[in-house]
Amino acid sequence: MEILEYQFFQNAIVGCLLTSIACAIAGTYIVTRRLVFISGGVTHASFGGVGLGLYLGISPLLSAMLFAVASALGVQWLGANRRLHEDSAIALFWIVGMSLGIIFSFMTPGYSSQLSTYLFGNILTVTTTDITLLAVVAVILSAVTVFMHKAIVSVAFDREFAASRGIPVTLIESIMITLTAVTVVSALRLIGVVLVISMLTVPVMTAMLFSRSYDRIVLLSIPIGFGASIAGLYISYLADIPSGATIVLCTVALYAVCRCLPIAHRVTQ
Repeated sequence: MEILEYQFFQNAIVGCLLTSIACAIAGTYIVTRRLVFISGGVTHASFGGVGLGLYLGISPLLSAMLFAVASALGVQWLGANRRLHEDSAIALFWIVGMSLGIIFSFMTPGYSSQLSTYLFGNILTVTTTDITLLAVVAVILSAVTVFMHKAIVSVAFDREFAASRGIPVTLIESIMITLTAVTVVSALRLIGVVLVISMLTVPVMTAMLFSRSYDRIVLLSIPIGFGASIAGLYISYLADIPSGATIVLCTVALYAVCRCLPIAHRVTQ
């Protein structure tokens, strides 16, 4: 228990909690709307911003956020206007973002230890600034979900029906996909580009084994994600292995265990 006395470990625990809250809110929307691949495309496209930030000597999080938001809105615009199939648009931004990230990283003089942190995450290097960013994102997501609750739920389950009721579907989708992109970037230093999509989806998938209510899925996803994160953090500390990958494996293991429970079969049938 003496590890809890260290500031970096306290930051890691707070970071896990805030990430679980933000990913539960954004993840419930994208899983319900079946936009998981969009979040994957946005996640990998943000790596182009990370590489650009390292190359220019500016904050990689800032440039990654610009890349992520632009990619998310770009995918939505191309899909909405039928200019390109949605899956093709996702692949386009995914490939371009990763390619630019590799090129900018190669052009950056010297070796940057930050690159592996943004790729794979290192929750033990989380700073007060990272926690502040996560807190702001979690508060904004919570506020938007509360004030636009009915519209968000309607669009998430049936966008055509929502449009027929006069709900501004395009606006709701733009807001939620932008917030999802911001959530992805805010969690990069904790989980990394390669693994952050798991925190957006697996806790939500686990919660959906026990409920079909949008609100309950959000509320269940938070302790599920947080519990798996703490377990992964503790195991990585004991075994001296990367925390991000360990947390992801714990979320998947928890989903597998819950999937085997009898109540899960009753809910999913």
